[in-house]
Amino acid sequence: MTFLLIGVLFTAALYGAAHYVWAIPEQQRAAALVRRMGELRLAARRPAGPNLERRDHRGAFSFLEDFVQWLGLIRRLQEMIDQANLKHRAGNTVALMILLLAIGFLAAGLLGMPILFLRVLLAVFAGALPLLYILWKRRGRLKKFEEALPDAIDLFTRAMRAGHNIHSGLEVIAAETYDPVRMEFRKLMEEIALGSQVDVALRGLAKRMPIVDLHFFVTGVVLQRQTGANIVGVLENLSQVIRERLNMAAKLRAHTAQQRLSATVMILAPIVTGLMFYYLKPEYLQVLWTDPLGTVFFTYAIVSEMLGALVLWRIASVRF
Repeated sequence: MTFLLIGVLFTAALYGAAHYVWAIPEQQRAAALVRRMGELRLAARRPAGPNLERRDHRGAFSFLEDFVQWLGLIRRLQEMIDQANLKHRAGNTVALMILLLAIGFLAAGLLGMPILFLRVLLAVFAGALPLLYILWKRRGRLKKFEEALPDAIDLFTRAMRAGHNIHSGLEVIAAETYDPVRMEFRKLMEEIALGSQVDVALRGLAKRMPIVDLHFFVTGVVLQRQTGANIVGVLENLSQVIRERLNMAAKLRAHTAQQRLSATVMILAPIVTGLMFYYLKPEYLQVLWTDPLGTVFFTYAIVSEMLGALVLWRIASVRF
């Protein structure tokens, strides 16, 4: 417990020093920039108007964002949170992960878990729960967007055939589709209404939703604006290709359902068997954490189970 308290105090001191070294100079430079911009506004003597500059809201644990900003982790994590349509901030999420990591390690010690590796494994799993939740929500939202994208492309091509321009076609998608396609295209139209160029707004949409088919759609629309070529037929073929690919993926998942079930059974069988013996005959398994050689074999078994689960998951997951 003493070593744990020392580690917590050392970590807090390290975060405080990092905040002092990185965050405070950045805040000073930002304050100087704001002061200079205010002087320029006064010098220009322009009437006050709405500020359309986009700013990211900083969370309560923004010093964590400043501490790991140079690694690019906060930026990537915030992108995943935005893609999952969650309202959390990356700094707060990192703070929650660290808190769950510490709680998991302490809980494993209080439960009497004798092997340090198992304590660390439980703590890492507890700390990764927020990230796993974000990835789960993000995957579901991207899947819904991909399934609704062909209908959105069909609406756009029909509007183009009816004589509308690109801006009107994008407005039709933003008004006639359903979430998450409608939400993202409404953001696109809001950016255009605030003065952003159509090409830049479309590339921002493709960045927010990293789907290959959406990139094809954005590329086609940008080429239409730059060259003036008729790409209605190309977009119609694109929507048909997307539907065929989604149908093929559904058929493949149906044909490989038995194999994925077998992989799940193979992964869960050792865990269920071990739990059954632990509750029925605990003396059979006590040698795994009371004997040094048993501890080595137990750790090797856990690592082998994790690697086997990863290999089976990679084999069963077919990507298109």
